[in-house]
Amino acid sequence: MGAQLAVRDLSVEYQAPEGGILPALGPVTFDILPGSFICLLGPSGCGKSTLVRVLAGLQSATRGDAYLGSERILKPSRQVGVMFQDANLMPWRTVIENIALPLELSGVEKRERLETARHMLPGLGLGIEFAEAYPGELSGGMAQRVALGRVLIQRPEVLLLDEPFGALDAFTREQISIDLMQMWMTLHQTVVMVTHNIDEAVLLSDRVLVFSQRPGQITADIAVDLPRPRRIEDSYGEMFGRLAGQVRAAVKSA
Repeated sequence: MGAQLAVRDLSVEYQAPEGGILPALGPVTFDILPGSFICLLGPSGCGKSTLVRVLAGLQSATRGDAYLGSERILKPSRQVGVMFQDANLMPWRTVIENIALPLELSGVEKRERLETARHMLPGLGLGIEFAEAYPGELSGGMAQRVALGRVLIQRPEVLLLDEPFGALDAFTREQISIDLMQMWMTLHQTVVMVTHNIDEAVLLSDRVLVFSQRPGQITADIAVDLPRPRRIEDSYGEMFGRLAGQVRAAVKSA
Protein backbone atom coordinates (compact mmCIF):
# COMPACT_ATOMS: atom_id res chain seq x y z
CA MET A 1 0.00 0.00 0.00
CA GLY A 2 1.28 3.47 -0.84
CA ALA A 3 1.89 6.30 1.60
CA GLN A 4 -0.19 9.40 2.17
CA LEU A 5 1.04 12.75 0.83
CA ALA A 6 -0.04 16.14 2.15
CA VAL A 7 0.80 19.69 1.11
CA ARG A 8 0.02 22.69 3.30
CA ASP A 9 0.14 26.31 2.05
CA LEU A 10 3.18 25.47 -0.06
CA SER A 11 4.82 28.10 -2.26
CA VAL A 12 8.06 28.16 -4.24
CA GLU A 13 9.84 31.28 -5.47
CA TYR A 14 13.01 31.67 -7.52
CA GLN A 15 15.54 34.44 -7.83
CA ALA A 16 14.88 36.20 -11.14
CA PRO A 17 17.92 36.69 -13.46
CA GLU A 18 17.55 40.46 -13.35
CA GLY A 19 17.04 40.43 -9.60
CA GLY A 20 13.86 40.31 -7.62
CA ILE A 21 11.58 37.36 -6.94
CA LEU A 22 9.88 35.06 -9.47
CA PRO A 23 6.85 33.26 -7.95
CA ALA A 24 6.69 29.75 -9.43
CA LEU A 25 4.11 27.83 -7.44
CA GLY A 26 1.42 28.29 -4.87
CA PRO A 27 0.18 28.59 -2.40
CA VAL A 28 -1.28 25.09 -2.74
CA THR A 29 -2.90 22.79 -0.19
CA PHE A 30 -4.13 19.24 -0.84
CA ASP A 31 -4.09 15.65 0.44
CA ILE A 32 -3.45 12.46 -1.51
CA LEU A 33 -4.74 9.21 -0.03
CA PRO A 34 -2.49 6.13 0.11
CA GLY A 35 -2.64 4.02 -3.04
CA SER A 36 -4.39 6.63 -5.17
CA PHE A 37 -3.38 7.77 -8.68
CA ILE A 38 -3.35 11.55 -9.16
CA CYS A 39 -2.61 13.46 -12.38
CA LEU A 40 -1.48 17.09 -12.47
CA LEU A 41 -2.55 19.20 -15.46
CA GLY A 42 -1.90 22.83 -16.29
CA PRO A 43 -0.05 25.21 -18.62
CA SER A 44 3.70 24.92 -19.12
CA GLY A 45 5.65 26.78 -16.48
CA CYS A 46 2.90 26.68 -13.84
CA GLY A 47 5.03 24.82 -11.29
CA LYS A 48 3.93 21.19 -11.73
CA SER A 49 7.50 19.93 -12.09
CA THR A 50 8.57 22.15 -9.21
CA LEU A 51 5.91 20.50 -7.05
CA VAL A 52 7.19 17.04 -8.02
CA ARG A 53 10.72 18.05 -7.04
CA VAL A 54 9.50 19.29 -3.65
CA LEU A 55 7.57 16.04 -3.04
CA ALA A 56 10.71 14.11 -4.02
CA GLY A 57 12.82 16.02 -1.50
CA LEU A 58 14.98 17.43 -4.30
CA GLN A 59 13.95 21.05 -3.76
CA SER A 60 12.92 23.13 -0.76
CA ALA A 61 9.70 25.08 -0.52
CA THR A 62 9.93 28.82 0.08
CA ARG A 63 6.94 28.68 2.40
CA GLY A 64 4.67 25.92 3.66
CA ASP A 65 5.30 22.21 4.04
CA ALA A 66 4.95 18.86 2.29
CA TYR A 67 4.50 15.60 4.21
CA LEU A 68 5.12 11.94 3.49
CA GLY A 69 2.89 10.26 6.04
CA SER A 70 3.47 12.26 9.22
CA GLU A 71 7.03 13.28 8.32
CA ARG A 72 7.96 16.59 6.68
CA ILE A 73 9.69 16.10 3.34
CA LEU A 74 13.15 17.65 3.72
CA LYS A 75 15.30 15.26 1.67
CA PRO A 76 14.99 12.32 -0.76
CA SER A 77 13.51 9.12 0.68
CA ARG A 78 13.79 5.49 -0.35
CA GLN A 79 10.02 5.36 0.00
CA VAL A 80 9.73 7.68 -3.01
CA GLY A 81 10.65 6.82 -6.61
CA VAL A 82 10.98 9.54 -9.24
CA MET A 83 10.90 9.29 -13.04
CA PHE A 84 11.45 12.17 -15.45
CA GLN A 85 10.91 12.55 -19.21
CA ASP A 86 14.53 11.65 -20.00
CA ALA A 87 15.18 7.93 -19.43
CA ASN A 88 18.80 8.76 -18.48
CA LEU A 89 20.02 5.17 -18.77
CA MET A 90 23.68 4.27 -18.41
CA PRO A 91 24.80 3.43 -21.96
CA TRP A 92 27.50 0.97 -20.85
CA ARG A 93 25.04 -1.13 -18.84
CA THR A 94 22.63 -3.70 -20.23
CA VAL A 95 18.86 -3.47 -19.75
CA ILE A 96 19.03 -5.83 -16.77
CA GLU A 97 21.95 -3.97 -15.22
CA ASN A 98 20.18 -0.61 -15.61
CA ILE A 99 17.02 -1.88 -13.95
CA ALA A 100 19.00 -3.51 -11.13
CA LEU A 101 21.11 -0.39 -10.38
CA PRO A 102 19.14 0.74 -7.28
CA LEU A 103 19.53 -2.71 -5.72
CA GLU A 104 23.26 -2.61 -6.45
CA LEU A 105 23.50 0.74 -4.67
CA SER A 106 21.62 -0.78 -1.74
CA GLY A 107 24.17 -3.60 -1.48
CA VAL A 108 22.02 -6.46 -2.80
CA GLU A 109 24.09 -9.43 -4.02
CA LYS A 110 24.60 -9.53 -7.81
CA ARG A 111 22.76 -12.76 -8.60
CA GLU A 112 19.74 -11.72 -6.55
CA ARG A 113 19.45 -8.23 -8.03
CA LEU A 114 19.82 -9.42 -11.62
CA GLU A 115 17.26 -12.16 -11.08
CA THR A 116 14.83 -9.66 -9.57
CA ALA A 117 15.31 -7.37 -12.57
CA ARG A 118 14.83 -10.26 -15.01
CA HIS A 119 11.49 -11.18 -13.41
CA MET A 120 10.26 -7.63 -13.98
CA LEU A 121 10.68 -7.69 -17.77
CA PRO A 122 7.26 -9.18 -18.71
CA GLY A 123 5.37 -6.66 -16.57
CA LEU A 124 7.32 -3.86 -18.24
CA GLY A 125 6.34 -5.15 -21.68
CA LEU A 126 9.92 -6.16 -22.50
CA GLY A 127 10.77 -9.57 -23.88
CA ILE A 128 13.51 -11.59 -22.23
CA GLU A 129 15.50 -11.20 -25.45
CA PHE A 130 16.16 -7.57 -24.47
CA ALA A 131 17.75 -8.47 -21.13
CA GLU A 132 21.30 -8.15 -22.44
CA ALA A 133 20.63 -5.30 -24.89
CA TYR A 134 22.24 -1.88 -24.40
CA PRO A 135 20.35 1.44 -24.34
CA GLY A 136 21.68 2.37 -27.78
CA GLU A 137 19.82 -0.63 -29.22
CA LEU A 138 16.45 0.37 -27.74
CA SER A 139 13.61 2.49 -29.07
CA GLY A 140 12.45 5.48 -27.03
CA GLY A 141 9.51 3.50 -25.69
CA MET A 142 11.69 0.59 -24.61
CA ALA A 143 14.13 2.96 -22.90
CA GLN A 144 11.28 4.48 -20.89
CA ARG A 145 10.10 1.01 -19.89
CA VAL A 146 13.60 0.27 -18.58
CA ALA A 147 13.65 3.59 -16.70
CA LEU A 148 10.28 2.72 -15.16
CA GLY A 149 11.61 -0.67 -14.12
CA ARG A 150 14.60 0.98 -12.48
CA VAL A 151 12.21 3.01 -10.31
CA LEU A 152 9.78 0.18 -9.56
CA ILE A 153 12.46 -2.33 -8.53
CA GLN A 154 12.92 -0.27 -5.35
CA ARG A 155 9.28 -0.99 -4.44
CA PRO A 156 8.65 2.64 -3.47
CA GLU A 157 5.48 3.53 -1.64
CA VAL A 158 5.16 6.72 -3.70
CA LEU A 159 5.85 7.06 -7.43
CA LEU A 160 6.39 10.57 -8.84
CA LEU A 161 6.23 10.78 -12.64
CA ASP A 162 7.13 14.04 -14.39
CA GLU A 163 5.83 13.70 -17.97
CA PRO A 164 7.58 10.33 -18.36
CA PHE A 165 5.96 9.54 -21.72
CA GLY A 166 5.82 13.05 -23.19
CA ALA A 167 8.42 12.41 -25.90
CA LEU A 168 6.87 9.16 -27.16
CA ASP A 169 4.57 8.66 -30.13
CA ALA A 170 0.85 8.34 -29.37
CA PHE A 171 0.62 4.56 -29.83
CA THR A 172 3.68 3.78 -27.67
CA ARG A 173 2.52 6.24 -25.03
CA GLU A 174 -0.88 4.53 -24.93
CA GLN A 175 0.64 1.08 -24.52
CA ILE A 176 3.03 2.12 -21.74
CA SER A 177 0.23 3.95 -19.95
CA ILE A 178 -1.84 0.76 -19.86
CA ASP A 179 1.16 -1.25 -18.61
CA LEU A 180 1.77 1.37 -15.90
CA MET A 181 -1.86 1.19 -14.81
CA GLN A 182 -1.75 -2.60 -14.60
CA MET A 183 1.44 -2.54 -12.51
CA TRP A 184 -0.05 0.12 -10.23
CA MET A 185 -3.14 -2.03 -9.63
CA THR A 186 -0.81 -4.83 -8.52
CA LEU A 187 1.61 -2.78 -6.41
CA HIS A 188 -0.90 -0.25 -4.96
CA GLN A 189 1.57 2.62 -4.80
CA THR A 190 0.59 6.26 -4.44
CA VAL A 191 1.20 7.84 -7.85
CA VAL A 192 1.49 11.53 -8.76
CA MET A 193 1.92 12.06 -12.49
CA VAL A 194 2.45 15.27 -14.46
CA THR A 195 0.95 15.18 -17.94
CA HIS A 196 -0.36 17.55 -20.63
CA ASN A 197 -2.58 14.85 -22.13
CA ILE A 198 -6.17 15.14 -20.93
CA ASP A 199 -7.27 11.69 -22.15
CA GLU A 200 -4.25 10.10 -20.48
CA ALA A 201 -5.08 11.85 -17.20
CA VAL A 202 -8.70 10.69 -17.25
CA LEU A 203 -7.79 7.13 -18.25
CA LEU A 204 -5.20 6.66 -15.52
CA SER A 205 -6.19 8.70 -12.51
CA ASP A 206 -8.55 8.77 -9.56
CA ARG A 207 -8.32 12.56 -9.41
CA VAL A 208 -7.09 15.31 -11.71
CA LEU A 209 -5.67 18.48 -10.16
CA VAL A 210 -5.74 21.42 -12.59
CA PHE A 211 -3.27 24.27 -12.07
CA SER A 212 -3.47 27.91 -13.10
CA GLN A 213 -0.83 29.98 -14.89
CA ARG A 214 2.33 30.73 -12.89
CA PRO A 215 2.43 30.86 -9.96
CA GLY A 216 0.45 27.64 -10.15
CA GLN A 217 -2.55 27.30 -7.90
CA ILE A 218 -5.15 24.53 -7.94
CA THR A 219 -8.22 25.76 -9.82
CA ALA A 220 -10.04 22.41 -10.07
CA ASP A 221 -9.94 19.06 -8.27
CA ILE A 222 -11.87 16.61 -10.44
CA ALA A 223 -12.75 13.10 -9.27
CA VAL A 224 -12.53 10.43 -12.00
CA ASP A 225 -15.18 7.90 -11.06
CA LEU A 226 -14.72 5.51 -13.99
CA PRO A 227 -14.79 1.85 -12.89
CA ARG A 228 -11.56 -0.15 -12.84
CA PRO A 229 -9.91 -2.00 -14.45
CA ARG A 230 -9.86 0.41 -17.39
CA ARG A 231 -9.04 -0.19 -21.04
CA ILE A 232 -8.20 2.07 -23.97
CA GLU A 233 -11.67 1.31 -25.33
CA ASP A 234 -13.17 3.09 -22.31
CA SER A 235 -11.96 6.39 -23.79
CA TYR A 236 -14.69 6.09 -26.44
CA GLY A 237 -17.48 5.90 -23.88
CA GLU A 238 -19.97 8.60 -22.89
CA MET A 239 -18.85 8.84 -19.26
CA PHE A 240 -15.22 9.19 -20.31
CA GLY A 241 -16.13 11.92 -22.78
CA ARG A 242 -18.05 13.81 -20.10
CA LEU A 243 -15.10 13.70 -17.68
CA ALA A 244 -12.58 14.64 -20.36
CA GLY A 245 -14.78 17.58 -21.30
CA GLN A 246 -14.95 18.69 -17.68
CA VAL A 247 -11.16 18.53 -17.36
CA ARG A 248 -10.68 20.32 -20.71
CA ALA A 249 -12.97 23.15 -19.63
CA ALA A 250 -11.08 23.49 -16.33
CA VAL A 251 -7.71 23.64 -18.16
CA LYS A 252 -9.00 26.27 -20.62
CA SER A 253 -10.29 28.49 -17.83
CA ALA A 254 -7.24 28.02 -15.57
